[in-house]
Amino acid sequence: QRQVTESGGGLVQAGGSMNLSCTASGLPYDDYAMAWFRQAPEKKREGVSCVTWTGTTVYVDSVKGRFTISRDTADTASLQMNNLKPEDTAMYYCAAAPGCEVIDGRSRILTDWGQGTQVTVSS
Repeated sequence: QRQVTESGGGLVQAGGSMNLSCTASGLPYDDYAMAWFRQAPEKKREGVSCVTWTGTTVYVDSVKGRFTISRDTADTASLQMNNLKPEDTAMYYCAAAPGCEVIDGRSRILTDWGQGTQVTVSS
């Protein structure tokens, strides 16, 4: 079964930092991208950041300069989030994908959605 496990969420004050981790499993190959998404209450899930197998990174404008994605091993990726804002509050999910076009919906994910990890930023 192709799945992911997210961890690292919690509660932090505005301006604080948090690191999320994601591990993918069940994929028979390594040349896939890993992406982070988030979904705030009553909002659609949106792509946040992505890293390809070769290390190319993509960020949505709202997190540029604050979030850093890294591919730690073939099947793990982390998202370092700095200068967090209340509007970053959401459930964060990761997924494997063919490429980073998944961020804007131009490709499907390769794994099932995980349970996600909640990030709450207080003002």
